[in-house]
Amino acid sequence: MRSLTCLILALALAACDGDSGTAQQPRLDQLRGQWVVVNYWAQWCKPCIKEIPELNNLDRQYPAVTVLGVNYDGAQGEELQQQLDRLGVEFATLPADPAAEIGIARPVVLPTTVILDPAGKLSATLVGPQTLASLAQATGQPYTDSMHPEATSTPDGSTQ
Repeated sequence: MRSLTCLILALALAACDGDSGTAQQPRLDQLRGQWVVVNYWAQWCKPCIKEIPELNNLDRQYPAVTVLGVNYDGAQGEELQQQLDRLGVEFATLPADPAAEIGIARPVVLPTTVILDPAGKLSATLVGPQTLASLAQATGQPYTDSMHPEATSTPDGSTQ
């Protein structure tokens, strides 16, 4: 009976990731086989805020593409969640800057979007705000104007 109790305890502890209540964060090496779009953004960057709806649409409309955000200022926990909610970010956010893992220097201009091909290799680095069309093209996805909402609402309520 004691061994069974120890086994159950060991399994329960192994299932804990030390961050109760939160989902596992995505890792780049787990995303092989799909296009990965890594977007560097900050809450004070107006062009970043403008492109968030485009990134949300890309993540929602293209199953072969995964969009991951990187908070340029390194916000975490409740502070990060408040920024994500305020800006309407719907795609996953990485807990740390993946620049070294990707093999690039940390961007110095925002927004910067890094495109990784399905083999995990750097395919493109896009600087400045992107559109659904430019992101679809960079990831080799089909795009037609009918795929984009006529007027995309931004987090501040204006349309673009």
